[in-house]
Amino acid sequence: MTHTSPDPLDRLLATLELHEIEGWGPRGEEDVWRGRSLPGPARRVYGGQVLAQALMACGRTVEADRLPHSLHAYFLREGGLDEPIDFAVERLRDGRSFSARRTHAIQSGKPILTLTASFQTDQPGYEAYQPAPSDVPDPEDVPSAVDVLGRIDHPAARFWSHEAAFDLRHVGGSIFLGPDPDPSPVQRVWVRARHEIASDDLLLHRALLAFACDQMMLEPVLRQAGRSWRDIGATVPMASLDHAMWFHRDARADEWLLYVQESPGAQGGRGMGLARVYDRRGALVASIAQEGMVRLEA
Repeated sequence: MTHTSPDPLDRLLATLELHEIEGWGPRGEEDVWRGRSLPGPARRVYGGQVLAQALMACGRTVEADRLPHSLHAYFLREGGLDEPIDFAVERLRDGRSFSARRTHAIQSGKPILTLTASFQTDQPGYEAYQPAPSDVPDPEDVPSAVDVLGRIDHPAARFWSHEAAFDLRHVGGSIFLGPDPDPSPVQRVWVRARHEIASDDLLLHRALLAFACDQMMLEPVLRQAGRSWRDIGATVPMASLDHAMWFHRDARADEWLLYVQESPGAQGGRGMGLARVYDRRGALVASIAQEGMVRLEA
């Protein structure tokens, strides 16, 4: 009998289907959601997963016509893969146009992430954005992680080429296997879910966007320093510290999105990554900022 592994994207979608639980905590708090974790190349929970789950938990407590326009999160502790994560949501405010929520991701009785998100009804207004770069090749003309890593017999290579939920295509070459021969603080990456997503839930697609971005937000720091992902864990400890995201326009995670990234600097064992995310038509759909621990030698 032929054995087939679960589809990585379907497995992710199932992970974002949180289950509401009642009577949680010493006071029987309401608005508590529980989720499980995805396996990955590391022995800890992937931060982007907890980020996406926290946004889903907050979003399930607001009116359906209100979508997240911003989130701010701190990664506090490593999460374990072998036990569920609970998300206790606080309803901070519900106004005529905006709603604010805060949640803590709890595991073993301790917070591993705290997130505040703001939601807004769809409203007309002045629109403007910095245009997408015009010199970027189409994603079909850029090698994917499958092309780069697919034949390498290594757990990390197998994960990124066959078990990851998103297709990543680095314009000008990735730093999966080795450093950039021409180190730069700038990179551009095409990103898309592995296959079509049946759901039109815009909250889900924004959560998927949050999930996808965390895995590469600090890459420009490594690229500028002349390092690669092969260094991480061995000689360069790295972890996300905080994450901010602003959603400007609707976008689907199963359509190509262009991440235009840069690192404005690194210091004190920390590095900063910034990104503007565009759809295939060149419209700005999100802006992202993240600081992380990147302990590079001076």
